[in-house]
This record gives sequence, C-alpha cells and structure tokens, in this order.
Amino acid sequence: MLKHTLLTALGAAALTTALTASVAHAADPLKVGFVYVSPIGDAGWTYQHELGRQQMEAALGDQVTSKFIESVPEGGESERVIRQFAADGYGLVFTTSFGYMNPTIKVAKQFPKTAFEHATGYKRAKNVGTYNVRFYEGRYLAGIVAGSMTKTNVAGYVAAFPIPEVVMGINAFTLGMRSVNPDAETKVIWVNSW
Repeated sequence: MLKHTLLTALGAAALTTALTASVAHAADPLKVGFVYVSPIGDAGWTYQHELGRQQMEAALGDQVTSKFIESVPEGGESERVIRQFAADGYGLVFTTSFGYMNPTIKVAKQFPKTAFEHATGYKRAKNVGTYNVRFYEGRYLAGIVAGSMTKTNVAGYVAAFPIPEVVMGINAFTLGMRSVNPDAETKVIWVNSW
C-alpha cells in the first residue's frame, strides 16, 4: 500500500511536470532530482522513494533523466544540495524528508522556474507542492486492534517527533481505538528520533 501510494504520487507529479515542460522543450528530457535523508539500501522511507524514482524512469523513458543524492542531513547541507540541483537545471526536485521543508521553500524562492515536491511538509509556494502517504490508514486499523485488546483502556504510543505526519498517525490510532472502545485513551512518549 505504502509503495503503491508513494509511486503514484511520485509518478503523477513527475508526469505532470514532464508534460508541461515538454511543450516548451520537446527535445529535452526533464531532469528530476531526489534528495534522500538516508542511504537507499536502508529499508523504509528512502528505499520506497528510490523505487518510485526507478519506476518513474521506466515509465517515462527518455522523457526524463534523474539523479539522487543520499544521506543528506537535514539543515544547511540539505539546502546546499537542493540549491545545486536547481542551479544545475533540474526542472523538478523531490525533497523527501520533513526536515527539508524550510530549505526547500528558501531555495524555491531563488529558482521560480524549478518545481519542487516536498514530502510530509505543510508549507507550499507557487513552485512547491507537498505529498504524503496514507500512514493514517494503517494506524487507524492498529488502533482498532488495540482498542479491542486493551484490558486497561490505555494504549501506549511511541512517537518520533511532534510534526504533522506523526501527529496524524497518533490521531488515527486513537480514533480507531475509540471506534471500538470509546473509553480508551492513548499515552504518547516522544523519543525525538526516527
């Protein structure tokens, strides 16, 4: 489900931009850059983005070329990498971590002809879109299971960071739990780490 949703989002955004760009430059493939927060070999978030990038290339063929840079820390280094993609003429840049949000917005202002897609963020601009995965669906179902099994009406939830995508998951879990056990409550522990 996660893989399919992410691939769909990546493909739709890339295809839309590719078609728009192809009108102006029919012979030039769209250059698409990906900024990854971890190595592509790690199972999980970055790996799924990498599968999406590969699928995009397979589906669009010579209409696109792409490049990725992996293990880019959030903060100043990500801004440098994002800016370099834009300066190198990439027409679309995917910034795939929540912590890339402010650097993406900053660079986008300096490169208005480059399209940016930021994962899990909430800030947008004329040339910056956002995308997310439907994590909440699985969290809701897990909540139903927890609500059905609890003997104390309390469930623990270990959460990474207090950011929108994580809070969305907590809310979905709690709603799922309360759908079968209205008296249930969720106790959250923040670990401030992925």
